[in-house]
Amino acid sequence: MKRILVTGAGGQIGSWLVPRLRELYGAPDVMATDLKVLSGEVIEAGPFQVLDATDAVAVGEAVAVHKADTVYHLAAILSATGERDPRAAWKVNMSSLEAVLEVARERRCAVFTPSSIGVFGPDTPKNPTPQDTVMRPATMYGITKVAGELLCDYYHRRFGVDTRGVRFPGLISYGAPPGGGTTDWAVDIFYQAVKRGTYTCFLGPDTQLDMMYMPDAVDALVEIMEADPDRLVHRNAFNVTAMQLTPEGLTAEIRKHLPDFSIAYEIDPVRQAIAESWPDRIDDSAAREEWDWSPSFDASAMTADMLHHLSSE
Repeated sequence: MKRILVTGAGGQIGSWLVPRLRELYGAPDVMATDLKVLSGEVIEAGPFQVLDATDAVAVGEAVAVHKADTVYHLAAILSATGERDPRAAWKVNMSSLEAVLEVARERRCAVFTPSSIGVFGPDTPKNPTPQDTVMRPATMYGITKVAGELLCDYYHRRFGVDTRGVRFPGLISYGAPPGGGTTDWAVDIFYQAVKRGTYTCFLGPDTQLDMMYMPDAVDALVEIMEADPDRLVHRNAFNVTAMQLTPEGLTAEIRKHLPDFSIAYEIDPVRQAIAESWPDRIDDSAAREEWDWSPSFDASAMTADMLHHLSSE
């Protein structure tokens, strides 16, 4: 029986992951934590604790009290937010990961840490981007994710910590508002389509990026941590993807359901530059071969489901 602690439980991923983990492993065995008090299902349906994930002592105490054997470490500052305050991004992302890994070393916990397509940079092959390739990112967020992958691999090789991760593409969900990422246009476009019937995008119409619907992302988190370790050639971290989207292409999908939907463009040079430094399409064959990764949602199915849920709210 797993005993799980989740950092950053109130974020875009955590707000989906915590209910799923409680469904699978039992609500009392999944401790949700965040820097601030949360509301709703995350704290009402199971144990919750306010926790600063950069505080190694506090992390250690939380793991000990909960008797956790697995940590899903989700707390982080994302790409666009990180460019506004790079020093804060480095401090939060790296200090929190170091704290979690040290606690995991001492208490023999398994650790999941999400990485990102942000690890790739302008020198990386863009279509397709291989599992093992050049990683020289152009953002502080990407730099922390590359460093995080290396640090997790180090703790696995040097100390035997069971570290695992995936490189998420842009994540689309209706469970939490956009959180400061370059791919957030693909979330906000649905909210604005339902609410206003129009959307102003900060990326150009033909900017292509890998994306994934949140139910598939949660499946990936659970599946990689349940995977047979003897099959894993890679650990930190696997390329995963589900679809490739452009603002123009996603607009066409939305118009199949909302024919009057319109889009305009006011390009943000910072986020456009970030997006252009990332892959057009990543190769996730290693994840498919080593732990049977397979997404369930394509662009059409995801669009229909997003609009259904947002229209029902």
